[in-house]
Formats: sequence, C-alpha cells, structure tokens
Amino acid sequence: MTQKGSMKPVKKKKTEEPELEPLCCCEYIDRNGEKNHVATCLCDCQDLDEGCDRWITCKSLQPETCERIMDTISDRLRIPWLRGAKKVNISIIPPLVLLPVFLHVASWHFLLGVVVLTSLPVLALWYYYLTHRRKEQTLFFLSLGLFSLGYMYYVFLQEVVPKGRVGPVQLAVLTCGLFLILLALHRAKKNPGYLSNPASGDRSLSSSQLECLSRKGQEKTKGFPGADMSGSLNNRTTKDDPKGSSKMPAGSPTKAKEDWCAKCQLVRPARAWHCRICGICVRRMDHHCVWINSCVGESNHQAFILALLIFLLTSVYGITLTLDTICRDRSVFTALFYCPGVYANYSSALSFTCVWYSVIITAGMAYIFLIQLINISYNVTEREVQQALRQKTGRRLLCGLIVDTGKVLAHL
Repeated sequence: MTQKGSMKPVKKKKTEEPELEPLCCCEYIDRNGEKNHVATCLCDCQDLDEGCDRWITCKSLQPETCERIMDTISDRLRIPWLRGAKKVNISIIPPLVLLPVFLHVASWHFLLGVVVLTSLPVLALWYYYLTHRRKEQTLFFLSLGLFSLGYMYYVFLQEVVPKGRVGPVQLAVLTCGLFLILLALHRAKKNPGYLSNPASGDRSLSSSQLECLSRKGQEKTKGFPGADMSGSLNNRTTKDDPKGSSKMPAGSPTKAKEDWCAKCQLVRPARAWHCRICGICVRRMDHHCVWINSCVGESNHQAFILALLIFLLTSVYGITLTLDTICRDRSVFTALFYCPGVYANYSSALSFTCVWYSVIITAGMAYIFLIQLINISYNVTEREVQQALRQKTGRRLLCGLIVDTGKVLAHL
C-alpha cells in the first residue's frame, strides 16, 4: 500500500508537464514566452492597430510606437520549420525584393536610371546611420552584398553570355572569382579575435556564448588571456609585450581604468576595444563592418583585406566583359559614359544599368580598401583614427585620406 501511495505523486508529475510537448512546424514560443501560431501573426496587435488609425487620421506616430510595431513584426515573421517555426530577420527581406525592382525600373529610361542609381546609395547611407546611431546589428548590408553578387552573376549569365562575346575561359575565371569572394567572406565572418574571460578558459566563443556575454559579465579577473598575442597585422617589437603584461588594475589607476572593461569583466590587451554592437571586446579591433555583420579584428583582418581585393578584381573584370559585349568597338571608359543605342534593347539596357550599379558598389569598396591600406602602412586601426579625430589629437593629410594620430611611433 505504501509503495502504491508513493507512486501516485510520480504519475501526477508526469501529467503536469504539457509545456514539454514538441512544437509543430507552425508553432513557436514568442518573446513573451507563450506558445503562438504562424496563422495568428495578424491577430492581437494593439500597437499596429493604433498606428494604422493614426496614419489614416493623419496624426503623428510616436517613435516608441514604431519600435514596438517593428519588434512585434520581427517576432511574428516566421517560416514553418521542423520542431517549431523559425524567425526570419526582417532586415534580410528589403534587398531581395527592392534591388531587382529598382534595377528593372532604372533600365526603362536613361533619366530613370540616373534617379534610381543616385537614390540607392543615399538610402543605403541613411539606413546605415540609422542603425549605427541605435547601435543595432543588422543583416541588411550582408544580405544586400550577397544578393547583389548573385543577381549580377545571374544577369551576366542570362543577358551577356548568350550574345557570344564571352568565352568559356572568361566565364570560368569570373566564376572562380565569385567563389573566392564567398570563401574570403566566410573566413572574414569567423571569430575576429573575441576576448573571453580567463576564468571560463574558452578562447573560441560560440554565438550563444556571445549573446550571454553581451547581456551580463562574468567573474572579475586580474589578468587577460593571450598576453603573448601580437596586437597588429604587422610584426610588433617586444616593447609592446611588457606594456601588455603590465596591465594590472593595481598599477596605474588611469591606465587600469582605460584597460578594464566593465561589461566583459576583463583587462583588455594593447589596442583591444569593446564593440558596442557585438557586445564583446575584440583584439586589435579595427572597426565593426556592416557588410559582414561582424567586427574586423586581429584574427580576420587579413581575410577582410583579401575579400576586398578579390571583389575589386572580379568586379572590374565582370564590368569589362559586359561593356565589351553591349558596347562593341569602344574602350571601357568611353563605353561607360557614352554607349549609343544601349536603351533601344531592354536586355542591353538592363546589363548597362547593372554595370553602373556595380561601378557604384566597386567605387565604395575601393575607397574602403584604400583606407585600409593607408592605415596598415601607418600601423594604426580605424578605431584609433576615429578616436584621434574625436579627441582632436589627430590631423588630416592628403585631402583627409591620411590621418596622423600622433601615436604612430608608439606602435612601431
């Protein structure tokens, strides 16, 4: 009897766990911790109803209401998947939809092309400063870059190759360049040199660990990992090693305050910095690049430079092949600004529009590549340059391309 009585509460415990039931493909756990269904994505949204009412009545909408609406949309935008619906990052969608539409509209007429191709960089810069001011991660630029590569290659195969001016060897070289870009980007997306707390003993952090570190700090320590790691791309002398190893909170109070990261709860090595977007410290942090949605630091700086170089070479080669096909018997530079009859055929007009779009993107990447080469030659990082300009300790040279931070000799 006692055994049977003792088994009854065990049966009750098993029946009191309905939350452990597996989710179907269309169910998910929302941000409030409640089970929801994809079919109810438009139900029970008071903020959206209020926003629509104020928009219909021509009343202003509060910024807080807009943020709540965007948070609700991003939480409910999901696709059915095994063991629960998966969330889709809303910032991925605009490039996939708007880029083909804008390029096709721009190919209708020359004036439309000028307006669209001028407005695209302006919109991209506006969105960049919007997200940069809010210190938020976004997949918009990574999605735009990858989709632009794929769509330009698709237009090249559909509109340029069938004209017979591009040989198999040229197509193979362009395809290899595209794959090399993807490989270099994959390498650049890896760990840029995240600093972990020595108490954890983990040097390579997963995405889940990074999220935890961005929310809370770990235990305080008096040292830092990788004291023998170099702090730059170039070879550093041993003068930096004692400087890095002497970074103890008990030393100079001013220096300890600069090197101590209260968010990550660790002492930063030389030239490391805390990224407010990624929420973690990075060794020899150069900058946070929105095109790869990651920081550029000690471990991935070379891959980042390599990706830029391969992209520039492949893009220029693709532009040359396209202009040689649609504007025959003209030099590349002349055909770029003067190509008679290019808008008479929709196929050639679309190809010409994609060429100019590629030129704009290539010019922007070339500027980033040039700045990176200048910074490497002066052995400074982009963060150090911007910090010197904010503190008014640096001066611009050569039309602003070179910034003398006044601390170059300290790193040589």
